[in-house]
Amino acid sequence: MDALKNILSPLGMNTGAIQDTLKLVVIGGTVETARRASVSAWNGFVDSFFLTAHFSQEDYPYDWLMHWLAKQPAWGRSREFEITTRSVGRNGITQKTTGDLEDEEEEEADDGLVHGRRKRKVAFMPSLDTTHTIYYRGHWLRITRTKRYPDYGHGSSLKISVVARNNDILKKLVLEAKREYEKDAEHRVHIFLADTTYGCWRWNGARQKRPMSSIVLQPGVKDMLLADCKDFLQSEEWYAERGIPFRRGYLLHGVPGSGKTSLIHSLAGELGLDIYVVSLSSKGMSDNTLTTLMGHVPSRCILLLEDLDAAFTRSVSRDATSTGAPTAATSKESATTETNDGSTLSLSGLLNSLDGVAAAEGRLLFATTNHIERLDPALSRPGRMDVWVNFTHATKWQAEGIFKCFFPYKPSTVSPTTPSSEDASQKNLPLPKRKSTHAIPLLTEEEISELAKRFADAIPEDELSVAGLQGYLLKNKTRPRECVDEVAEWVIQERETREKLKKEKAEREAKEKKEAEEKAKKEKEEKEAKEKLERKEARAKAKKLASKSESPVSASTAPTEPAPAATEASTTDSSNSESETTTGVDADTEESVTSEEENDKGDDAVKEEGKEKWVSVKGQAATPVPEAPTPSADAEAAT
Repeated sequence: MDALKNILSPLGMNTGAIQDTLKLVVIGGTVETARRASVSAWNGFVDSFFLTAHFSQEDYPYDWLMHWLAKQPAWGRSREFEITTRSVGRNGITQKTTGDLEDEEEEEADDGLVHGRRKRKVAFMPSLDTTHTIYYRGHWLRITRTKRYPDYGHGSSLKISVVARNNDILKKLVLEAKREYEKDAEHRVHIFLADTTYGCWRWNGARQKRPMSSIVLQPGVKDMLLADCKDFLQSEEWYAERGIPFRRGYLLHGVPGSGKTSLIHSLAGELGLDIYVVSLSSKGMSDNTLTTLMGHVPSRCILLLEDLDAAFTRSVSRDATSTGAPTAATSKESATTETNDGSTLSLSGLLNSLDGVAAAEGRLLFATTNHIERLDPALSRPGRMDVWVNFTHATKWQAEGIFKCFFPYKPSTVSPTTPSSEDASQKNLPLPKRKSTHAIPLLTEEEISELAKRFADAIPEDELSVAGLQGYLLKNKTRPRECVDEVAEWVIQERETREKLKKEKAEREAKEKKEAEEKAKKEKEEKEAKEKLERKEARAKAKKLASKSESPVSASTAPTEPAPAATEASTTDSSNSESETTTGVDADTEESVTSEEENDKGDDAVKEEGKEKWVSVKGQAATPVPEAPTPSADAEAAT
């Protein structure tokens, strides 16, 4: 009995262990089930109530949100942040984050400049890959900023999550950020450049808007262009009803430095449009790349093609004999140039991208060129370039307007009545809004007008560029009276400089032309000498082959036991052929180092000598065998 108990006692112990194991399995299964149920419930809650919006740096809403976040107090009180010294934001808009560190001494400074540059400000920016919480209109926003392409160092993205039943809160957030951004960016023009590597547009910066009053052109030109652009932007339905592509092109041509690019910048600021610049001669530009870029142009923007005449390696023309510059001297140089440029764009590809099936609509196309005569008619025809504007050198009317734009005035007590039709660029500028460090004398409006008239009278009509006048006024921006007194002397200096440059250019071109002629003459002489040498070598080789082929023929035609005279004649002929071969080789060697005249004479002599010997050898081989020993038989008889 005791033995049986001893045997069953382990089973009893095993029964308790099994029960404990089963209890642990039940408890673990219950916990895991509860965990999974809670996770499922949480995911369902998140899917039902959490909204997540993603913003990419490559689009405008990212800039709106980043600009809005910079003004939020919670953004500057982040628990994990980066310390930077940036002074302006990504889009050129001055941003002041609530967490920035400012020095009281810097605030008291008048101009904020240290050794010619602005004082750096310390800024606190929330770190990347960190979640930040901001309270907005009764909702908690969870914001995370990450890098989309960490290996390349660019391509940031923004993720905003919020607990809400619908996305109205995110819509309000985006619209509010957009309004604040546009309000602060009201005086900025955004510039985008074409990226031929990836076939997309890259933001290049924001430029301060240029007022239309600072552009001085011929009367009525600015008003015409501005009115035409505004009318086009409001006529989309009119174009659609008539089946006309909703595109407009402007060709600005004329002398360099006449204000073509400045006018485009000013129009973009006046119309509130961004500028998309494409360089047709950039590396990697091809027909497919340009078509892709044109297809991604926004519907409301200005598309700028600068220096259209210098866009291609040869010219913007389908004529192979076009005189467009720059030209390739030879086909080899042309191939080398195209390889170095890396641009395979053709005129046909450019035309198709401008008004083809995939071309964007609703954009204003502006093209500038200094040489309109080099453009192909298909490129400048109406439909591609609808409005042409010719820019010339500065006139007296323009000189007067530019002078008034440079110097402020002190308004008089009784201002004279001015006609409403007067161009804004002919009016004097008001006092500057910001305090200026330049000691500019404040003259009255009447005195400024008188000085401007005197300045215009001293400027020759249609001789100097607008950029030249602007450069002269910039050097004298604090000396309005002295500027007028010295303008006549400056005009004389400009003429002398222009004549000097013209003379140097003519001398340089004459020198290059002379060098090119000498090079061509030398190459021609080397080519002729090489051809003569090749001909002589060919003749010498032919003579050697002929002499070798005739020697066995002569031996085979001789009798088996020739007479002594015949043997002697054969020996004489063989020696003659050997001497002929030696003479020919020596003559060729000597002729290669003699002058051209001696070469001709020696060549003729060798030709005559070879001809006689060739005929002699040929006649001996062709004559019958019995006739050959005839002279020797007569000689023996005589003996």
